[in-house]
Amino acid sequence: MAASASPYKPRKKKKGTTPPRTTNNEIALPYSKAASQSPAFPLVAFFWPARKNTSQWVILPLVLMIVGLYRWCAGLWGYSGFQTPPLHGDYEAQRHWMEITTHLPISEWYFYDLQYWGLDYPPLTAYHSWLLGQIGTLINPSWFALSSSRGIEESLLKVYMRATVMVSEYLTFIPAAIILNRKLGQLRGVSAWEGSIALVAILMQPATILIDHAHFQYNTVMLGFVLASMSSILSDRYMWACVFFVAALSFKQMALYYAPAMFAYLLGVCLLPNLHIGRFMGIAIVTLLSFAMMFAPLIFGSLYDTYRGITPSLDLTSGEINPFFSLFSPNITPDSLAYPIFLQLAQSIHRIFPFARGLFEDKVANFWCSIHTFHKLHTYPIAPLKQISLLATIIAILPACMTISLFPRKELLPWALASSAWGFFLCSFQVHEKSILLPLLPMTIMLGGDGGLGTEMRAWIGWSNMLGVWTLFPLLKRDELRVPYYVISLLWAYLMGLPPTSLELYIGKRSSKSGMLILTKLMHLIFYAVMVAWHLVEAFVETPKGKPDLWVVINVMLGAAGFGICYLWCTWQLILRSGVMDEYHGFREEMMKPGSHEAAFTTLPFSPKSFPLPIGGKGNKANEGKDPKGGKQKKKP
Repeated sequence: MAASASPYKPRKKKKGTTPPRTTNNEIALPYSKAASQSPAFPLVAFFWPARKNTSQWVILPLVLMIVGLYRWCAGLWGYSGFQTPPLHGDYEAQRHWMEITTHLPISEWYFYDLQYWGLDYPPLTAYHSWLLGQIGTLINPSWFALSSSRGIEESLLKVYMRATVMVSEYLTFIPAAIILNRKLGQLRGVSAWEGSIALVAILMQPATILIDHAHFQYNTVMLGFVLASMSSILSDRYMWACVFFVAALSFKQMALYYAPAMFAYLLGVCLLPNLHIGRFMGIAIVTLLSFAMMFAPLIFGSLYDTYRGITPSLDLTSGEINPFFSLFSPNITPDSLAYPIFLQLAQSIHRIFPFARGLFEDKVANFWCSIHTFHKLHTYPIAPLKQISLLATIIAILPACMTISLFPRKELLPWALASSAWGFFLCSFQVHEKSILLPLLPMTIMLGGDGGLGTEMRAWIGWSNMLGVWTLFPLLKRDELRVPYYVISLLWAYLMGLPPTSLELYIGKRSSKSGMLILTKLMHLIFYAVMVAWHLVEAFVETPKGKPDLWVVINVMLGAAGFGICYLWCTWQLILRSGVMDEYHGFREEMMKPGSHEAAFTTLPFSPKSFPLPIGGKGNKANEGKDPKGGKQKKKP
């Protein structure tokens, strides 16, 4: 008996004869000699053969292998503090934290030998160090032997430490970047092919590779949690967004740069266009529980150590010990159950937020270090400097927070996070050079949106990234990382079609049709020219006598000016894209019409009707043309 034919019919693949729709990204340009298209910049050229319906399951593994190879090659060079005793650098700090978390009771983690490399990051970093230290001890116990392993520089240890950065990034940052880039593309109608190009540009960002894989840090773990939080928001999963963002804060306190904008957005989706009490309560409860879970091992571990008779030794005269201990010690005795809890919370917070260290430690391209060049700020007491810094930071982040809370739309979130992070970087307390990664991340993520790879957006995002990595050069130079700096930064500039490798973005027929302002082109080109000239002068000209840091100071000044422009651009784009300016101009036009003051009042930018839905959808038009009582409005003659 013949077998019956199966009803299943395989889906026919469409013949790829033309490139996918390119939205506003301008990555496929008309070819002059034939009725065809050509890639707009080199990164597109690498993906050009894959534009005809190539499966993403083929492209994505290749992308991950290539970006991983570049990361590993960057790690073949030196690292922070290599052969520079006695304190060495960030590499030794991370290794030392693995050492103390592996061998000491948890109650002593934030108290042990604070003059060397005392733990000064939130608890999730400590747990991460404990896990890596336990694994490393199984391989070679001498790598993390207590006290005797200080300053160890074995080759195999370097391989292990580099591998921990790579694995940590591929477990957090890479998946989060892939998911967020895909969701952002779906939100704005970007094709998968264009999304793959944007993903490579994001993962090849030079500053992130140089800081984490050359200098040595674990910043991508924190940044990965931030991206996961953003991705959850795009999926309307606000509770998960809170969990991931608390994880970012619990790994590195620098995630606070994003906190005001994130809080403002979540508050906006709870209040507009309708009040959502349940959502607000859920966000508040999940946030508190997430923080409680992050600190729970530290608290319960300290209680258990107290039960075993293990307590950290306190020297209240030490500046590294929390000064509040001496104030509360008469009220909370060591015999009290609350004593170890208060001890750990107070000391960990004191270590995480080191206000006693001063306004800044090293030369960083922000507002305060620039002022310090002309007027020495270290002559003032710390207390008023902290207050002025707080006030300046609030003023800087206020426009972004107000805009995103009044217009809580998904596509505006990266702009709000970028504006908030720039405000913190320029004006906040205790800023480090490596903090430049925070404002650059949301800007670079916008490459995956509609128009992100277009001429103007690519010019601004590329310029800010090149300026950011340029300000990191003095830090990388101290670590003998000049070669990775030049190779990785110039490679990214070449792939993105940016100066100094290409001027097509600013000069030529294509640039004239891009719509970019001449003033913008001139400003960017001047900055690029100064950066190239600075490198030539720094390499071949000695500084004048008595001014050994002259080239670094120039780097700081120019970088601070450029970052200020980046802050203004991100803030203006946020306000412009929110639609508040359109409604304001509409209100002004209505006010100018005679006899229409009452109608104009109903179109105020902050009236309930002007608020868009938080998920970016269309408003309800069922009630248009009706008055509040349910009847139709009468048209005025």
